[in-house]
Parts: sequence; structure tokens; C-alpha cells
Amino acid sequence: MIRFNIPDMNCGHCRASIEAALTPMPGVNALRFDIDGRMIEVEGDAPAAEIIQVLDAIGFPAKVLG
Repeated sequence: MIRFNIPDMNCGHCRASIEAALTPMPGVNALRFDIDGRMIEVEGDAPAAEIIQVLDAIGFPAKVLG
């Protein structure tokens, strides 16, 4: 599991956009959202760098949380 901070995620539309982009990625098995905390958890073996690249491409810059 990898946790990401996504400062620009603040509504259900943001969540839907992120889900649509990440769900089809190879290695993404599940997503958990904390919209109020502006955080997602990604289960699977997709590389963090690839996830960040996809999020950046759809307008949601993200950082890995330690």
C-alpha cells in the first residue's frame, strides 16, 4: 500500500476523475479515499512514480506520504 497526499482533491468529482485514471492501471488493486484529508491509499504493486505521473497528467499533483 502506498499513501499519497493530493492537495487539489476536494470533492466527489475529483474522486471520480482519480478513480477513472488509476483503476485501469496495471498493479492497482484497490483505492481508498480520504477526501477531507486529501489523501488516497493505493493497494497493489504499481510503482509510485507511475501513479504520480498519471495523477499529474489529469491535474492532481501528488506526493508520497512516508
